[in-house]
Amino acid sequence: MGLKLGKSFNRCYNMRFDFLNGYYDIGIFFNKRSTFLLFKVDQELKNSDLSGVKVNMFKNLESSKFCETFLELHNFRKNTLDILNQFKCIKPEYYHEVSFIANETLNLSKVELSDGRILYDSLNIYAFTLNSFLEEFIFIITERQNIIKKLNRKIVRTSGIQISTTRSISMLNEYHLESLTSGKAGTKMRFPSNEVIRLDEDLNGD
Repeated sequence: MGLKLGKSFNRCYNMRFDFLNGYYDIGIFFNKRSTFLLFKVDQELKNSDLSGVKVNMFKNLESSKFCETFLELHNFRKNTLDILNQFKCIKPEYYHEVSFIANETLNLSKVELSDGRILYDSLNIYAFTLNSFLEEFIFIITERQNIIKKLNRKIVRTSGIQISTTRSISMLNEYHLESLTSGKAGTKMRFPSNEVIRLDEDLNGD
């Protein structure tokens, strides 16, 4: 999938994930001075029907059924710390349903603030799969921890991308419905369409 980058990006981190009988290359483009980032997705699938594969990007993790169902997210705000939807953990009741397939940290710089604190400007990457669909479901969370030295403040922002087959999406929907009806996730539906960006049309060449 072609991608033109402007001056907003000056760093790239690439990862490869097995998927069906091939793989996906995921490029994470970001800026060392901000929390803004963008995904680039390239696939190499042999003898596979791409119409059954969906790629979605989430600028708000709370709009993801996967995150709402399986993960605990952390929010916190004060003068020196601003965290929005930071990955905290897999919910204990789903330890056997979800597994890590990547957990990586890229430290960009070490920053000493005027109050004496030592912080790291970093990119954290967490990738998960559904254990029943090991090579048919990928959910990647990217977490940018950006240090604003002039304000003595750390800003944490997250984005997500999901690559999934029709079969794995069907099971995800079943888990999500079960979590709602069992009271584990409450009953409020939170999936505004403007928070989910579909990328699969471009991958299919439409």
